[in-house]
Amino acid sequence: MSTSTELVTEPADADKAAIAALTQRVAAAWASHDADAFADQFVDNATMILTGVFCSGRDEAREFLTQAFQGPFKGTRVTGTPISMRMLGDNAAILLSRGGVLASGETEPSHQRAIHASWVVVRHGAEWRLAAYQNTPVNNPW
Repeated sequence: MSTSTELVTEPADADKAAIAALTQRVAAAWASHDADAFADQFVDNATMILTGVFCSGRDEAREFLTQAFQGPFKGTRVTGTPISMRMLGDNAAILLSRGGVLASGETEPSHQRAIHASWVVVRHGAEWRLAAYQNTPVNNPW
């Protein structure tokens, strides 16, 4: 836990586990193409930024994913590995990860679908929720 003089600290083991559980809920919702379960991992006024996509609020994320799971993300899964995690006070944290979207049969993201992601998470009651999610391609397209 942080003190008033330390804004950025190493998370306690319980917070690490709870934030990891959030990422697992996100991956499970994606794997089942459940836009409602995915959106439920966000706070009401969260933001989600994907390549070419900006969603403001949980409902916009839900709407986008409802369509995407029927179109370009149909049959896909997501994967990710934490790079770093740090607390921003007692009730907020940032997780950086590397992963991507997996097409059917893939175990690693393709060169084109590998991403780095920033997860800004906040304590919401007894659980952690996403306040902001943003990802960007790992591989420079230029």
